[in-house]
Amino acid sequence: MINIAEKGIVMNTNELSGLLPAEHEHALMDAITPAMRWDGQTDPDEWQRTARTRLAGLLGLAQIEHYRTDLRPTVEYDRYDEKLHAREIRFRFFSEENVSVPCHLLIPADASGPLPVVICLQGHSTGMHISLGRPKYSGDEETICGGDRDFAVRALNEGLCALTLEQRCMGEQGGTPDGPACQEPALRALLLGRTVIGERVWDIMRAIDVLESGFPVRVDAAHITCLGNSGGGTATIYASALEPRINIAVPSCSVCRYADSIAAMAHCACNYVPGIALEFDMGELCSMVAPRPLLVVNGRFDPIFPLSGAEACVAEARRMYGAMGAGDRLHHIIGDGAHRFYADDTWPVLRKETDRILSVDRGQ
Repeated sequence: MINIAEKGIVMNTNELSGLLPAEHEHALMDAITPAMRWDGQTDPDEWQRTARTRLAGLLGLAQIEHYRTDLRPTVEYDRYDEKLHAREIRFRFFSEENVSVPCHLLIPADASGPLPVVICLQGHSTGMHISLGRPKYSGDEETICGGDRDFAVRALNEGLCALTLEQRCMGEQGGTPDGPACQEPALRALLLGRTVIGERVWDIMRAIDVLESGFPVRVDAAHITCLGNSGGGTATIYASALEPRINIAVPSCSVCRYADSIAAMAHCACNYVPGIALEFDMGELCSMVAPRPLLVVNGRFDPIFPLSGAEACVAEARRMYGAMGAGDRLHHIIGDGAHRFYADDTWPVLRKETDRILSVDRGQ
């Protein structure tokens, strides 16, 4: 039981009126210590195994996996993009019964062999075309250019493959020209014992299955980075916490204490997981990525994922990274702006971590 008084939290109230419901909930959020917080003594590998089981349960992955089906990948087109100087393969696969996920795989035209892949996850936007740098609707141009959100283009320029996939409730997966449509699907998912975050994580996992199968073309599926901003960053940190096949995680403008972010103000319904604050905060999710490289990106002046809440999560994760002898693989990149991606601050660090992993794995 959470004792607010023991935590030293004092509200402006009196014995007769009590707290307003919102005040009471904020007080509970501030007072709670997640049950899965690492105690500093449990073996890190054992803790991570337990944490992944608990987190998968909260996200409803068992309910989603119940509808697992054959991937049935199908190429829709395979062409050369002169502007990007890349081969572009548009394909679909089934992540569960009746759910077909559209994707674009971009491969540098001068690739001499299988290359590592960056999974690019757009935030709350009009769709994955943002990651491809292709405006479709009014406002898309500013979304792309105003925040370095053309992730796939930058990955190509860095000599890597890029995979975009349409996240549920966005773009071709139920979005609108005005943006995502998460509210009703997120609430329906809760009635079904699942969550939209869990569904998005599941789609990422199944996309990795597709890459490992060698479809639609052989890539270096042993070296996968997951990168996203805002809602894409949220999907990135949850997927990376649960999916060890993701080698490097780059969540941007998404890692923050729940009490300071999604519990402090109105956010999209897709951010909420029933009961998660009792078990985890985002510091624990970051700790589940260790010892793999983790690049937490934040804006110094981001009003909806405040820097102080992000710093608290990174500080918690540093305990686990230190215990696993990987302190140098946890990076906190702070851009001098608000809610956006910071490509020029992030990519030099990501490039260094990618090259280090490749060098070790290839015995160089």
